[in-house]
Amino acid sequence: MGLETGTVRRGLADIVFERMLRAIKSGAYKPDERLPTEHDLAAEFEVSRPVIREALKRLRDQSLIYSRRGAGSFVRSVGLRNPLGFGQLENVADLLNCYEFRLTMEPTAAAAAAIRHDADSLKAIRQALELLRDATNRQSHREDADFQFHLAIARAAQNNYFSTAMEALKDHIAVGMKFHGASIKREASGLSRVFAEHEAIATAIANRDEDEARRLMLEHLKGSRERLFQSSHQ
Repeated sequence: MGLETGTVRRGLADIVFERMLRAIKSGAYKPDERLPTEHDLAAEFEVSRPVIREALKRLRDQSLIYSRRGAGSFVRSVGLRNPLGFGQLENVADLLNCYEFRLTMEPTAAAAAAIRHDADSLKAIRQALELLRDATNRQSHREDADFQFHLAIARAAQNNYFSTAMEALKDHIAVGMKFHGASIKREASGLSRVFAEHEAIATAIANRDEDEARRLMLEHLKGSRERLFQSSHQ
């Protein structure tokens, strides 16, 4: 594991974080239960201890766990709830409100990503884009890759408020992406057009063009909302 690059370590930490988050939410780890040691977690997930430390830091940042000096890390009782207090997505009005929030947040995050991205965060954006490209070539839509693309941009903005909000809204955003994916697959050029929107956003960020990144993200989200709700009323 000594040969891990920053990008690989970050990717592995994402996987460990997601698995531990699911374990906490499912109740596999109880409130105030002590987590296994870094050494034991590294053995369980077959990764290095720096990967475990990074995943644990993210869990702490989201107030899902807390540490006691000399005693280890423990699950917070509040960790069973969404870290930002978002409730369940219950109806179309909630989905519209989610889009409204994303329209205010994500264009700003894209602009910030254009200014602040580093090589690793740009690579994460491009990796998600390649997954979308592959799915588009197979005439399919991958909601997971779509979310990872938007999350990678939020992380590239180097502001934890953006990425934490995106992660907290993952289940909400996934609903919109699922229905949006179904709507664009009905059009002959729908998938390729939406992929081109993602590609243009990534290009603007790579070129450090903050105004273009903001504009393109805003147009993409507005288009997504319009396509989704037009199709739902047909």
